[in-house]
Amino acid sequence: MYRFLLTPRWWAINLFLVLAVPFCLIMGFWQLGRFEDRVDGHREHQRQIAEGASVVPVPLEELLPPTTDTVGGAAEVTGEWDAANELLVPRRSAEGEPGFRVLTPLIPAGGGPAVPVVRGWLPAEAVPDGVPPAADGPVTVVGILQAPESPRAIGAPTGLPDGQVGVIGAASLINVLPYPVLDGWLTVREAEAPLVVVPPEAAAGTVLDLKAFQNLGYTAEWFVFAAFVVFMWYRLLRREAEIERDALAEGEASGSAFGGPRPGPSPGAGAPADPAGTPDRGGDPAPVSPPTPEDASARTRSPAGSA
Repeated sequence: MYRFLLTPRWWAINLFLVLAVPFCLIMGFWQLGRFEDRVDGHREHQRQIAEGASVVPVPLEELLPPTTDTVGGAAEVTGEWDAANELLVPRRSAEGEPGFRVLTPLIPAGGGPAVPVVRGWLPAEAVPDGVPPAADGPVTVVGILQAPESPRAIGAPTGLPDGQVGVIGAASLINVLPYPVLDGWLTVREAEAPLVVVPPEAAAGTVLDLKAFQNLGYTAEWFVFAAFVVFMWYRLLRREAEIERDALAEGEASGSAFGGPRPGPSPGAGAPADPAGTPDRGGDPAPVSPPTPEDASARTRSPAGSA
């Protein structure tokens, strides 16, 4: 009954099943792995924040370039502030209050690109008069390494006046600073009053944001696709088997109707009646035997002769 599985049509269906189900499962587990990586990254970031105030900093060069593993690490760098090119980053909030971040470039003592350093945050009403000046002379800055910001991710404002920048990153700072800039930045661990420390930000792909839960949703979708493929294959198999079974039953019914034994003629139909059988009941008369010569001579004798 399942010989239809050997037809070319079912070879194609079975091949699709064999390829589609493993592919859906692989993609589902890959999306699940992406979600688990974000969960692990989020936990690691929380651990780094908890240890950031006490961990021993390392030279900044050891954490460059900024990666998922190095972002959030404590670094130190020695140089001089470039107060003449200090910038404000508008529309940044702290504890729900709008304000500005104060970004001051640090020129490393050993040379190399300038390091953007966020010295802290101030509320909007305290800018610009409330910004404390950067110290003169060589300084050693201890801060947390941060990845360059994405304009699309933060919704950076445009059309800002001179002295302000919407995004902290080399792609934006290179247009307003007269020297090369590190593609990353530091947020200080300890800020000078009245500045408020800007808390470290998690590296991209390590936070439990909407994208993380999208990965979890995609995981469920791929597993549903795999189950749907198996379900449809079973439905097609069952339907084909029912068609085969119905066709076989119809064939057997037709054979019994036209190929079985036929009934014979009824007794007496087309056959001579048995003389010794049942008497005639009004049917056709029994056949008469032809006269013999003796009978004919008897009929021609005269009465006298017979006497």
